[in-house]
This record gives sequence, structure tokens and C-alpha cells, in this order.
Amino acid sequence: MEKFPAVFLDRDGILNRAVVRDGKPYPPAKLEDVEIPPDTVTALKQLQAAGYILIGITNQPDVARGAQSREVVESINGMIQSSLPVLEIFVCYHDNNDHCDCRKPRPGLILQAAEKYELDLSQSWMVGDRWKDIAAGHNAGLKTIFVDYSYTEPYEGIPADITVKDILFLPDIILRK
Repeated sequence: MEKFPAVFLDRDGILNRAVVRDGKPYPPAKLEDVEIPPDTVTALKQLQAAGYILIGITNQPDVARGAQSREVVESINGMIQSSLPVLEIFVCYHDNNDHCDCRKPRPGLILQAAEKYELDLSQSWMVGDRWKDIAAGHNAGLKTIFVDYSYTEPYEGIPADITVKDILFLPDIILRK
């Protein structure tokens, strides 16, 4: 059975702009706060045209903390999927203390997507703007790209295979490998 290569993309910071306060990224609080950079649209259409399955991967612990509703997260995901060629956005709604398998840096969401869509992880990539994204990709056996927006939070983990300052060149990097 044929398996397909994929690019797994963190939601807040990669698929849409993160809301940055005091140098730290946060998810948009409501649908009106979602902004998708034009470079994202261009880059993802090129990757899709090259045969990659595009999957969103996101931790949304504010739901478990009571600061956000699942409905708002799902409406944001729906808006992103209607604007970008992303097949599905897999979500972990747990907090750190839940010790689930799906919360990044664990690879559970990636593994769920790989099983559902018959993805070839050995030919796939993880793109993220935080160390947990890169660790999840590494833990699933993916090649990784860290988009360094110079957040003030520390990078705690395994270095990414490649580090860039924006996502404009993702297709060049991924298609060249």
C-alpha cells in the first residue's frame, strides 16, 4: 500500500500568526484575531502541488484551563482550513499535568494523523516555532524545521534539522531534500 509524505505544521505561529505578548507567543483568543500571512498561503500551495499532505498539529491547553472553549478553537481551525490547503488540524486539548500522549513534545498527534492518512513519516517534515514542535517531530522520526521568531522563551530541546526566520522558503528547503 502506498504511503504519502506529509508536512506537519504547528498552528499558532506557522499556519496563522501567533499573538505575541512580552516576547511570548499565544493563540488568537477569537476568530477575529486570526491572521494568515500571505507567505503561508503561497508556501503551502507549493508543497501541496508537489504531493505533500499538509496536516496541522496544535496544543490548545487553554481549553483544559477553562480560558478558551473547544468551539472557538474549532471555529479557528475551520477558518484556517478554509483558507489554506490543510487536510486536517489535529488538536490536543489537554494541559501538562494530564500526561497524555497527544500533547507536544510527545508525538501522539503526528502518529494519529499518520495512521489515519497512511503517511510515510520517513519522508515527512515537522515545521514549528517552539521547541515542543521540533521535539514532537523528532520523536515521530520526522525531519524538522524551526521557524525562529526570536521569542523570549528558552529553546529547550533537540536542535532542529534546519532553522529559518520565516516560512517563505519552506518549499525550497523541503523540495530540495
